[in-house]
Amino acid sequence: MRILLWHVHGSWTDAFVRGPHEYLLPVLPEGGPWGLGRAGREWPAAAREVALADLDADCIDAVVLQRPEEIAEVARALGRPPGIGLPAVFVEHNTPKGDFPFTRHPLADQGAIPIVHVTHFNRLAWDSGSAPAVVIEHGIPDPGHLYSGELPELGVVVNEPVRRGRVTGTDLLPAFAAVAPLQVFGMKTEGLAAAIGGDKSRLKLRGDLRTRELHRELARCRVYLHPMRWTSLGLSLLEAMHLGMPVLALAATEAPRAVPPEAGAVSADVDELLRSARRLLANPEEARRRGLAARASALERYGLARFLDRWNEVLADLRTQPAANGHRHPHTTRLEEQIPAPARERNIP
Repeated sequence: MRILLWHVHGSWTDAFVRGPHEYLLPVLPEGGPWGLGRAGREWPAAAREVALADLDADCIDAVVLQRPEEIAEVARALGRPPGIGLPAVFVEHNTPKGDFPFTRHPLADQGAIPIVHVTHFNRLAWDSGSAPAVVIEHGIPDPGHLYSGELPELGVVVNEPVRRGRVTGTDLLPAFAAVAPLQVFGMKTEGLAAAIGGDKSRLKLRGDLRTRELHRELARCRVYLHPMRWTSLGLSLLEAMHLGMPVLALAATEAPRAVPPEAGAVSADVDELLRSARRLLANPEEARRRGLAARASALERYGLARFLDRWNEVLADLRTQPAANGHRHPHTTRLEEQIPAPARERNIP
């Protein structure tokens, strides 16, 4: 199949484009959220950069949407609304924002575009109305068992910790830094030391490394820390488990399902997590043993083959949608009402 999708979530796309299809990624000279293309990623050749304006809708078999605004953009650029004249599915990467647990999904009740949630918690948390909704859990290309744990430090991967604050558990970092130095990887970590205070020598900001370098450096840390309060499920957590790292995680959103007890510690009690951190840092053999358990669990539940198989099933089902034959879908009007007004009115490049 030829599948159109934007490069929105790099780590998720890294897994998705390793399937048996052709993946068309819109690119713009200025890049940006509507034209990243491959963005220099080491992806298979089947992931091709394309100019959206040059595409013929008839050459596209399906659209994988990841933002509500993409519905209007595809309709404008290709002349065929997703879910009506073009088979489409919507991937929900995020936990709901705002009035949880009453948050209504933007595609609730429209019926023409299935919603694929990346975690069971997401499906539970969003009010999707009568829209068809399924779960396809994450899959990770296996980086290999790289764990050495040679550094008695805690590794953290978090993007924009200053802006996102309590969402990413940024306020919890000083307590863990008091136990052991923190190596913090991720985008836009500048200003973190000033934001959280405390002993700045205990905070090592590593920045946004390329994937292979990130895995190599992260695996040197004794323990992986996942302090996220309200994220869907950080893929960095699953990557750390694949690396063979023991993990400490807040018992929030999907983490209790993702991390088995033998892989480390999952708790809403921060003091309990601090005690576990001290124990694992002081006991390299226990840390290694728990890391092996983490890796075994991640390979079983979040392996790439399982992820791609589930996606192949969903994509095959799209071929049977009435929209694939170009017929007007009975939910056309309701679908158009789901497109946020600002997205309908502006010309998204």
